[in-house]
Amino acid sequence: MAASSQLNVAVIGGGFTGLTAARRLAKSGLCKVSLIERGPALGGLAGGFTIQGTSLEKAYHHIFRSDQDIRQLVEELGLSARLQWHESSIGIYYGGHIYSFMSPADVLRFKPCNLFNRFRLGAVAFYLQKSRRWRWFASQSAYHWMRRFSGKQATNVIWGPLLRGKFHSHYDSVSMAWLWKRIHMRGNSRESAGAEKLGYFQGGFSVVTDALAAELKNAGATILLNTRVERLNIDSGAPTLFLNGAAQRFDRCLFTGPSGALSDLLNGVPGLEEYRRKLESISYLGAINLVFATDQTLGDYYWLNINDPAAPFLVFVRHTRLVDPARYSGKQIYYIGSYQPHESPLFAMPEAELTNLWFDYLQKIYPYFDRSKILEKHLFKFRHAQHVVDLDYESKIPASRTPVAGVYLSNFSQVFPEDRGTNFAVRDGNNVADLILKDINLERHHA
Repeated sequence: MAASSQLNVAVIGGGFTGLTAARRLAKSGLCKVSLIERGPALGGLAGGFTIQGTSLEKAYHHIFRSDQDIRQLVEELGLSARLQWHESSIGIYYGGHIYSFMSPADVLRFKPCNLFNRFRLGAVAFYLQKSRRWRWFASQSAYHWMRRFSGKQATNVIWGPLLRGKFHSHYDSVSMAWLWKRIHMRGNSRESAGAEKLGYFQGGFSVVTDALAAELKNAGATILLNTRVERLNIDSGAPTLFLNGAAQRFDRCLFTGPSGALSDLLNGVPGLEEYRRKLESISYLGAINLVFATDQTLGDYYWLNINDPAAPFLVFVRHTRLVDPARYSGKQIYYIGSYQPHESPLFAMPEAELTNLWFDYLQKIYPYFDRSKILEKHLFKFRHAQHVVDLDYESKIPASRTPVAGVYLSNFSQVFPEDRGTNFAVRDGNNVADLILKDINLERHHA
């Protein structure tokens, strides 16, 4: 198709949803794509930085064997050989002790619960792994469902700390469908009668981001970094974006940022009060991640859930328990992660104070931890890292076609009952691109 007949399409947001959608649109031949990212780099929550000479994600990432959409994308990009599978390991820190939590046998040995409740816990986990009736769970509270079926003891020790750590004051209004999907997905990421296997890229997720950016450029797309979209107006039925103060008209616009941010952009468009209220009804929590490199080996697990209600963080991830430390000059790489409401004092806390708070607690878990041996550390804060999937969440999910002519939405608030992640970002990026292309073809057919 001649370039002159292509439609100008803006894709706002350079995370995996925006990158995947932009790639599909640009390769269709129907669209001249401009990918607009307000930050200095692409990748979103999977965006990379350099530690010990190697790219790593600012927020911990891996993929599951069941993540077919990103695996298909990786194959299309010719990166299958870079995706390697590693045996996972999971522990729980509770009551001053670390417990293995990787197998049914571990559940039966889990001393914080009595023997009856261990059997009960294992039976419930098995049921949730096998059940496919997620809609039955959608309007039920995960906290209260688990309290009823797993029992008070297991809920106080396992599910309550998980839900409180992830969702804070929303812990008892989170949909059971969300928790079902996490358990169901992890159970199905295991090999038959084997350990859970998780995927990670040699060179980090940036190898995917870089390949997507290269394909975009080869397809004639424009990538605009450090570009802020200040306002969105509708001019003669088409969206006009104000980019760093300059107006630019497009034929179509795809927004992939947080739902509330789209509401802000549409503030000047009349007749959208109800739609904007729907966008703003979706609550988000932020995340804070501390990444550090050291010569010290801390613990035996890749993933350690911190189930102490007094803990200042939710998870401790030993990244180099999953992948070879040789990739990072032989050093050990760790994440400390915490989800926080936007009003949390941790967001405003100075970096030195926050890292000292977290390292003090880490020393309770591993008394031999020596912070003087830390070689490198990085702190990252994300304002919109997790949507709150409450009991009527399905009714809040906005459609991909917005009420505004030519404007589309795709973000992780539309992911349900699954939890947000790169696989679903790829899936939804492809789906919304196909929707836009379908609408373009229908419009041309009827023209």
